[in-house]
Amino acid sequence: MIRRRVVVHGFVQGVYFRDSTKRLAQRDDVAGWVANRADGTVEAVFEGEREEVERLVDWTRTGPRGAQVEHVDVFTEEPEGLSGFVIRD
Repeated sequence: MIRRRVVVHGFVQGVYFRDSTKRLAQRDDVAGWVANRADGTVEAVFEGEREEVERLVDWTRTGPRGAQVEHVDVFTEEPEGLSGFVIRD
């Protein structure tokens, strides 16, 4: 199991980024959360098997239709054993 935290910069709020991330994470059995930040970025944490987590990290580099991702900061962290995937307010 691995954990990645991402911060997605660009035009990424108001384009269903969080909903799309949650749907993909649940499909791939990846745990964690996603949230809009006050600075206009989207932050997410993914925990799960390497292949599925890295697939989600790669997806955040483009995001859903309508998103204009400028860049993504990726951080490797120690897994916390999260279960489920939620959208945080």
